[in-house]
Parts: sequence; structure tokens; C-alpha cells
Amino acid sequence: MLKPSIPIGILSSTSGPYQAMGREILKSALMAVDEVNSSSEFDFSLKAHVRDPGGVLGDYHTACDDLIRNVGVDHIVGCYTSAARKQVLPIVERTERLLWYPARYEGFECSDNVMYVGASPNHNVVPLVRYVLDNLSRQLFCVGSNYIWTWETNRVTRELVTASDGRIVAERLLELGESRVEHIVDEIVRKRPPIVFNTLVGSSSYDFIRAFHAATEGLNIPMLSCSLCEPELKIVGGAGAGCITSSAYFESIRLPENHAFVARWKARYGDDSSPSVDGQSAYVAVFLLARAIQRAGTANVAEVRRAAAGHRYDSPQGPMWIDGDNNHCVLTPRLAVSNASGQFDIFWEADAPVKPDPYLSQLDVAVRPSKDGRAPHAPHLRIVK
Repeated sequence: MLKPSIPIGILSSTSGPYQAMGREILKSALMAVDEVNSSSEFDFSLKAHVRDPGGVLGDYHTACDDLIRNVGVDHIVGCYTSAARKQVLPIVERTERLLWYPARYEGFECSDNVMYVGASPNHNVVPLVRYVLDNLSRQLFCVGSNYIWTWETNRVTRELVTASDGRIVAERLLELGESRVEHIVDEIVRKRPPIVFNTLVGSSSYDFIRAFHAATEGLNIPMLSCSLCEPELKIVGGAGAGCITSSAYFESIRLPENHAFVARWKARYGDDSSPSVDGQSAYVAVFLLARAIQRAGTANVAEVRRAAAGHRYDSPQGPMWIDGDNNHCVLTPRLAVSNASGQFDIFWEADAPVKPDPYLSQLDVAVRPSKDGRAPHAPHLRIVK
């Protein structure tokens, strides 16, 4: 018997300054759609309607409006950058649709019309900065793209660092897609900071990583990232080795669910390909959506939202579920370092999945005494906005 078809939108920039990651999100989402449609677990099929805004902010609004008005979708999977999500957010709220957002993001947002499948700041930024402060240095040089994810990530980083009597050596921003990175690399060489925190996006990040590697070889300046992933390591080549990265997903996770996922991925896209963290989250988002529709018995947004809350999914990245209090996912934070083979060696992960804290309202960070032994100015730091 022919299954009824449910239309969903996939909004992903497969052209433009961050096209590499947009393509990974699209590939993963389409793989999940095909697996849902071929599975006996579901009594419906999904029909994907793909739109490519090309990384142009205004075109996200246009594409989302088209999917809702002309196609009639209730659910949209996609957006890579927070700037893109902000373009889509007013439309899905006004029309009572649901955006399944796969990317790790800066937090400080909570909408009834968004399912935040990617990592919250307490899943990626906080573990990374804590590791650096405890093991490497209290001085960071920040370089990033000039938009909201970098702004907020740097703000949280600055508060965590200064609470430990550290300091941000510099904060340098480039426009999305900007390729002129030499002046920032030259400044890093002059100042020789102990750590560089890279929150650049797309092609700007690839240009920076190559130039940074060439200019700092032998200087022993580690790079940090909350976004670098396996497909990007293939793009930058050997220059990407040695980057300390925080993520909920790496291809090297040793779980049966991930081994099976990676095998299916390579069978579909080739042995030399690798899934990305945001792509894997897009895959997960499609399955979370399909399972919620199956349990609800309808694609109605309100019913799906209720059905999605609290449902455990043994995903490639491990057990996860949507927290019904804030529509963010419970995830397992991990830290890894990139190697010369284009993979990540995981050296730390949380003991259990961690509840999302998008506003960092539950974060208390003990302020360490200063080097001269004086008492700290305050017993703790609580970051709220």
C-alpha cells in the first residue's frame, strides 16, 4: 500500500561562502529522508523540498516564505548560521511552523517554533574554555566572523576567562566570506599568544587555517574551535592538524550506532567522505521529526512538538532527546584534537548526556585565586542575559 506523503522543507546554502557545510547538511538530511521512506517503522513517507539561499540572508526569508506559502510545509530542516536562523525565525513563529535547526549555536534564544538539535553553549564553549583554563593558558587571541555566533561565543569566553584572572589578548573579526587574513596572522606572529580561538565560518576559516599554519610553524600556538569538522579537515589538508575542537559528534565516536551510520554514509557518498557534526545533526533532526510525527499520528506542529519532547533516540552521537522545557537537545559534550589523517582523536567526553542550558543560567564557575594569592573578587560567576 502506498504510504501518504508529508512535505518537509530543507533550507541549506549549497552555494555561497559556507557552501561546503551547506552541502553536508543537505546530504545528511536527504540520507535520513530516504531511510525514513524505506523503513517499516513509519506509516508515511517524507517528500523533501530543497531550497538554496546561497548564503544570502534576505534569500533565507524568501525561501522560507516560499516553502510555507507555495509548498505548504509545516516543518523545515536547516540553516547553518545563526544569522540565517534569525531570518527564518519571525516567519515560522508568525505562521506557527517548526524549524528543526541542526547547527551548534551561541544560545540565548528559546522559541516554541524551533527545535534546537545542535549543541548549546554549555555543550561546546564551556567545556572547551574550561579545559584551556585548567590545562593550557588564561590568555586567548580570538578571531572570528562578524556575526552573532562569534559575538556571543566571544562574550561568554571573555567572561569565563576574566573570571579566572585571564585576559583576551585581542578580538579580530572578518566579514563572512572575507579571504584577506594576512593582517590577523601577522598580528598573531607578533604577539605570540598562547592560544588562538577560531570562530571563523566557511571559506574565511579555511583561508585563515592555511595561513596560520604556514606562518606559525614552530611557534607552538594551539588553535581552538567549536565548529571544525572532518569534511573541513579534508579541505584545508595538513594545515588543520592539531586543532583542539569541542563537539557533540565526531566520526571517531566508538558506538555501534555511529559505526553503522558511518558505514551507511560511506556506502552512499564514498569511502573518502566523512559526515560532519552539523550534517549528522541534520540527519538526527529528520529522524526526531519522523518519530514525533509517527507518535503523534499527524504532522500538526503543536502535536509534533508535544510528541518530540523527552523521546530518547540512540543516535550516532549517543543517546539524546529534546528537553521539553526549552526545545533544546540533551547531548554528550566531547573534546578532541585533529590529526594528520583528517580525523579527530577524542580525549575527553562527559560521563552522561548533559541537559541543555541555552542561557547559561545554571552555570556557576568558581573564580580561582590570582597568582599573587589574593582572594577573588566574587565567589562565582553566573552568566545570564
